[in-house]
Amino acid sequence: MSAEFFGPKASIIPEGVFIIGTYDENGIPNAMNAAWGVQSDYDQITFYLAEHKTTQNIKKTHAFTVAFATRKTMRIADYFGIETGKNVDKIAQAGCHVHKSAHVNAPIIDEFPVTMECECLSYNDESGILVGKIIAEQADDSVLTDGKIDCDKLEPLIFDISTKSYRLVGPVVGKAFHDGLAIKEKK
Repeated sequence: MSAEFFGPKASIIPEGVFIIGTYDENGIPNAMNAAWGVQSDYDQITFYLAEHKTTQNIKKTHAFTVAFATRKTMRIADYFGIETGKNVDKIAQAGCHVHKSAHVNAPIIDEFPVTMECECLSYNDESGILVGKIIAEQADDSVLTDGKIDCDKLEPLIFDISTKSYRLVGPVVGKAFHDGLAIKEKK
């Protein structure tokens, strides 16, 4: 076996493809594509974000939404990562439709089938760490099976930083908290 040293690079896979929605001070919706995010507690999500129009908006409104990019929304999601809300109304340019969250002061983008509605718990300008409390979550019936989000129906994207490409979440290969029991019970 040979090994090659690549040096310090971000290569953790998978990275989610999250669309963060906010309103600016004039109530105009904005969205950005973010990859460096994680559910950090049952009702919390954490992102590592540099200064953006989105972070400026969050500091003013203390609210944001998080949608999951999907195969069907890939082109829109990528556009939200290419353009800056400082220069253009990205929502209008992408032809998206929004409505205001019933729970927080942030937009829900109708084209994305799963959205979490979040209150900002903290944002640190120096570290770029944004922590949000998940207040509510909504999902379109088209991505549900037995009342639960079905990844096969949702087709969520992941970001492959090593090739700068989007990939799909793959098939189920095992059952969590179950398949390892055979080893545990082995005598």
